[in-house]
Amino acid sequence: MARPKKCRRICREPSYDGFIPKGISTGETVELTFDEYEVLRLVDLEKKTHEQCAMQMGVARTTITEMVEAARYKVTDCLVNGKSLCINGGNYQLCDGSIRRYCGQGCCRGEQREIPKITEKGAYEMRIAVTYENGNIFQHFGHTEYFKVYDAEGTEIKNSQVIPTLGNGHGALAGFLAENQVNVLICGGIGGGAKNALASVGIRLYGGVSGSADEAVAALLAGTLGYNPDVRCSHHDHEHGQGDQSCGDHKCGSHDCH
Repeated sequence: MARPKKCRRICREPSYDGFIPKGISTGETVELTFDEYEVLRLVDLEKKTHEQCAMQMGVARTTITEMVEAARYKVTDCLVNGKSLCINGGNYQLCDGSIRRYCGQGCCRGEQREIPKITEKGAYEMRIAVTYENGNIFQHFGHTEYFKVYDAEGTEIKNSQVIPTLGNGHGALAGFLAENQVNVLICGGIGGGAKNALASVGIRLYGGVSGSADEAVAALLAGTLGYNPDVRCSHHDHEHGQGDQSCGDHKCGSHDCH
């Protein structure tokens, strides 16, 4: 028996229910569902990653990839072949307000609810958190919107999951990580106050690291991770550019300091 499709969560139904080509039309109509409309709005208009979109809509990242491809094909078919577009139906449910804190649109309805904590660590030896964005290590600890959390035993990663920070920042993130049983943090730049907060809850810090989050964790477990024990992020004193990974007088991840 086939497993039933999981409902896709959307913030709101579209304001326009269709588009008709100007000029010569084939008379054919393509139907774009509400959930396909939503995935285009989030990925193409708001520039969210597939991972962020998956969290917001309550489905797997692979599902988002499939939906994006299908929706883009339908829209392109209308543009190229002069077909009408009808937006209607689909397998969806309207957001009840439970994702307001990382939706950020002000469009979610109902009262805000607390998002459940991540799964218990269980018997695994180590839980590693990485500041996370688009598969890479996000370079400013206090501004990270997501952590990728890995449970490891010996040199083997047993499981991983991406979690939102729920609007916490700087010192509050240390408590958030401790509450979720994190033992180790890998990040780029980090301020002195946050370093002290992490130390106070017993979380080991590997700062000044850049590049792939998965590769950094694998290197940590293998004992080959290059990091900077004296990393400092002075973004309170000046603003970094979007691609700038320099923190204080150090270049994040630019040398191996074991």
